[in-house]
Amino acid sequence: MVKRGKKYVDALKKYDKTKAYSPREALEILPQISYANFDETVEVHYRLGVDPRHADQQVRGTVMLPHGTGKQVRVLAIVNPEKEDEAKEAGADYVGGEELVKKIQQGWLDFDVVVATPDMMRYVSRVGKILGPRGLMPSPKAGTVTFDVGEAIRELKKGRIEFKVDKYGIVHAMIGKKSFGTDKLYDNLKALTEAIIRAKPAASKGQYLKSAYVCTTMSPSVKLDTNQLRKEVMGEK
Repeated sequence: MVKRGKKYVDALKKYDKTKAYSPREALEILPQISYANFDETVEVHYRLGVDPRHADQQVRGTVMLPHGTGKQVRVLAIVNPEKEDEAKEAGADYVGGEELVKKIQQGWLDFDVVVATPDMMRYVSRVGKILGPRGLMPSPKAGTVTFDVGEAIRELKKGRIEFKVDKYGIVHAMIGKKSFGTDKLYDNLKALTEAIIRAKPAASKGQYLKSAYVCTTMSPSVKLDTNQLRKEVMGEK
């Protein structure tokens, strides 16, 4: 049995862990149960009615969060020489070509996302076994393999995130920082949820949005009323 600290246990006493709360109620509870002395990341975890073992039930996409993530995103751009200036002007933290792939092979991973031009993927593929397990491998579906590197980098810097269902049928994502406050977190939560709902595979049958929880980095999780969440996101009555 997992042993919890006193602060965590005290936090659990401040709300009903078994109750499903409306989105705003859940977000308003988070500051009350958050006890860390730093600006924690606020996370959402969705359990979906899909079987990720089947290719036609994969859920993956990107979404621009209205208020960003609150995180400074370090962008690595692996591009051809003609695109280097564009990548630098867009704000990429590291720009280069094959030499950066070799650096990754040597253990360098001081970046959060990789953008690459299609013609450079033959080099990037060499480090697929390094980047893939860490969720860093660029892909066309995520908008990170593109010749329009400037736009991709600007969007990533502004708060575009990628979401992807894991092998257990769960999507894990961040929607900002605790300091954002309820309104901004609510806007980001709606944007992310809408993107996930619209990404529902045609092969998925039955209830799609099975459960959802919000939490901060250190806090307990708060259960969301998924019916209410869907109604608010999709404008249903």
